[in-house]
Amino acid sequence: MAKAIELARSGWYTTMPNPRVGCVIIDVNGHIVGEGWHERAGGPHAEEKALRMAGMRAKGATVYVTLEPCNHIGRTPPCTEALKAAGVARVVAAVEDVNPSVSGKGMAMLQAAGIETLFGVLEDEARALNEGFFKRMSSRMPLVRAKLAMSLDGRTAMASGESQWITGPMARSEVQKLRAQSCAIITGVGSILHDNSSLTVRPDELGLANAAAICKRQPLRVVLDSTLQTPIDAKVISGPGHCLIVTTAQCCPEKKALLEQAGAEILLLDNAGQITAGRVNLPALLAELGRRECNEVLLETGAQLAGSMMAENLIDELVVFMAPVLLGSEARPLLNLPLHRMSEKKELVIKDIRAIGNDWKITARPAISG
Repeated sequence: MAKAIELARSGWYTTMPNPRVGCVIIDVNGHIVGEGWHERAGGPHAEEKALRMAGMRAKGATVYVTLEPCNHIGRTPPCTEALKAAGVARVVAAVEDVNPSVSGKGMAMLQAAGIETLFGVLEDEARALNEGFFKRMSSRMPLVRAKLAMSLDGRTAMASGESQWITGPMARSEVQKLRAQSCAIITGVGSILHDNSSLTVRPDELGLANAAAICKRQPLRVVLDSTLQTPIDAKVISGPGHCLIVTTAQCCPEKKALLEQAGAEILLLDNAGQITAGRVNLPALLAELGRRECNEVLLETGAQLAGSMMAENLIDELVVFMAPVLLGSEARPLLNLPLHRMSEKKELVIKDIRAIGNDWKITARPAISG
């Protein structure tokens, strides 16, 4: 199963919106005869690739797969039928698929065909491959990961807004990887107005052997722009891939038409229930991205939007790049999160800390209360 998990990671940047899956087939003599991993939606599943490699040697074999085999017709035929046709004797799945179309039905179908089944081998490791997919399937919301860069004294930009560059090139390459594994990137219009960010994944900065192939799929770029201030010549619109501008403004039909002509999609999102008038309804936005089959979403923005997302408990993970510099007390904070008492503090659990060039990468998650 460890080998199957390793294979699944080969599709880390390409499988969306499908889950990352790996498969290994062991014949009756204990030899590996088939290996496969899912590369992209619409392409062959991991089981199909492994069965194709194994051929006749799959008869009587044991199949190790990181996710329960599908039993329904989606973009490809069901894997359960292929496994039955191959005559395998046993299927070991690391984790049950939470997709309602599968969710235990795949293994039940194999059992009904006389194939021995087993769940739960290296379940935690396999679940970590597809946290965003599992969250979307169970809650219809994507996993939200906030990328933040700060100085040693917790500042993100000078008072003027100047922020390039706090961190070094290796940290920026890591950010490119975070973008590449995401289905969408969310930012606020303030970041676009100040930095004119493209929010694209670029082969020369990604630093991976198959960077050019990975960059063929660009994450959806989402700009929160309540009053349609985004310039029509903004890089976030003109870059490769698709740009979605989310607004609450029912006016400005001329600006809306110009932005659409430039290539952007405009989404008018109801902001009912928002405390601050005119602000985009953030839970509704995430629900819309879930509807668009986004598994993992990267938040790349300033302190205001990041603070609002944290205040509404909408961030699942923070990835903070900390540079060995001091920006001083007048510089901008990491988050605009006005807390007044120690009882209001947001507790985090540190999942990982590692050096990235001259900077530090800190991965943390909100602590689960109780």
